[in-house]
Amino acid sequence: MPAIAKRRATYVDIEALPPNMVGEILDGEFVITPVMPSTRVAVAANSLAGEPGGPFQKRAAPNARWIFLPKPELHFGQTVVVPDLAGWRRERMPTLPEKVGSTIAPDWICEVLSPSTASYDRTAKLRLYHQQKVGHLWYLDPAYRTLEAFGWSEPHWLTLGTFADFEAVSAPPFEGLSIDLGVLWPFDRPEGCPA
Repeated sequence: MPAIAKRRATYVDIEALPPNMVGEILDGEFVITPVMPSTRVAVAANSLAGEPGGPFQKRAAPNARWIFLPKPELHFGQTVVVPDLAGWRRERMPTLPEKVGSTIAPDWICEVLSPSTASYDRTAKLRLYHQQKVGHLWYLDPAYRTLEAFGWSEPHWLTLGTFADFEAVSAPPFEGLSIDLGVLWPFDRPEGCPA
């Protein structure tokens, strides 16, 4: 479980952390987690980061209208959160912020679930992302080899799809892009399963 301090936290608390820890402030509580809790989570996050980045970010790509960042700091008033991956449509973020911490809510967030962060990602952060009107939220769970896709809707998130194992996924907001889930957990692919 993430460590949660039971006192009002400030950004000074985040700045004081060692580089191998991530600090977040939600509802005034200081939450501390490792930068990358496990190798399985790291492989899945890094593999997924490259999937939409190619066709949706590179200047030469026909859909180059996004910017993607791993572990960006998001600042919403006194709240500071760090999703695993986030993407903004270029028309909403035409230039990169010069300072740490974006105040512009992403159009897409992906949280890579781990035993130490899953309950926090699925409760407090889920509510915050909805409140900030993040357009799409994905949960990637390497332990269960699943991807869940949600779209912002009033009054709560709308489930857009659930996918598992080695499926080819095309999910909003990246319609037209086929993501082979097996790429995200390469050591789990059974013998004879196409690569």
